[in-house]
Amino acid sequence: MTNSQTSGKERFKAHLRKVGSGEHTSKGMSREEAADALQLILDQDATPAQIGAFLIAHRIRRPEPQELTGMLDTYRDRGPVLRSTPGAHPPVCFGMPFDGRTRTAPIYPITTLVLLACAQPVVLQGGDRMPIKYGTTAIDLFEALNLQLRGLSLNQVQEGFDHLGFALIHQPDHFPLAESLISYREELGKRPPVASLELMWTAHEGEHLLVSGFVHPPTESRAWEALRLAGETNLITVKGLEGGTDLPIGRACITAKVSGSKAERLILHPRDHGCHEADVEWVDEATWSQQAVAALNNTGPLLKAAVWNAGAYLWFCGQAPTLEEGLRRASDALSNGAALRALHQLQDWRNGLTME
Repeated sequence: MTNSQTSGKERFKAHLRKVGSGEHTSKGMSREEAADALQLILDQDATPAQIGAFLIAHRIRRPEPQELTGMLDTYRDRGPVLRSTPGAHPPVCFGMPFDGRTRTAPIYPITTLVLLACAQPVVLQGGDRMPIKYGTTAIDLFEALNLQLRGLSLNQVQEGFDHLGFALIHQPDHFPLAESLISYREELGKRPPVASLELMWTAHEGEHLLVSGFVHPPTESRAWEALRLAGETNLITVKGLEGGTDLPIGRACITAKVSGSKAERLILHPRDHGCHEADVEWVDEATWSQQAVAALNNTGPLLKAAVWNAGAYLWFCGQAPTLEEGLRRASDALSNGAALRALHQLQDWRNGLTME
């Protein structure tokens, strides 16, 4: 056993004592300590027993904002990095649960294509199917649209982002260090604190709009503070479908725009804009593919949700001065075929690649 290994395990013991000492004696880690703890986990300098104990103790106690910021520091330091070309419009970066969707039909791939058709760059991220939900993921959904994004190098993803304004960071291909945590998700049967981190992290470095999904109000307020400490200056939080960033059309949409320490609550009502309808249930990828292609051809059960989501995000991104104008632009991009052409452009780009 090397001195560095011993040092790492001993350091991790100190972190574990802080988060696992019980209701009255546990203490929050500093930002620097949380960054170190996650680095020791990713590098496997802590033992499996230590890592499992830390993850479940941290989940039960709930991570504090500065701890999430520290963990975000490690993801930024050790993870992949994308950059916009000088003068490019800032992208919108979506933070969604990495374990996917199982109950409602995803809208974000269609939203992405509408945004691209309106010259709004988009960064997505995710992995393969993983615990605890094993839901359908971004890589699966684009594959169902005949766009194979698995197995690309980070350089190829950056080239696609430069030329077409779209990037999908796929954890197994671009952040293999983080893949080491998946077995713990399965064995613990619970989402670890890093699942909250996945909603707040983006590989894009520089100016952007970060959209972070949430389920429970305490999660949202922790994200506000953690991202403020991390220097994120342009943030939207969304109580979306299944904790993601898809805006529902079956109920009011609870969102917030955050700038610095100021959060402005935005409640959006699809009924007021002719978009109210029951949210479409998830069936399987074949059914979803048919529904998505129909929406891209301006028809079918996902059309209203696609217009609502794309229109709202065009407004959030500053591509439309009002929500109403955003909805009009989104509707036009679907009715005139621009969103479908954006998919064809991505397919042509992907088919022209030689694998590195």
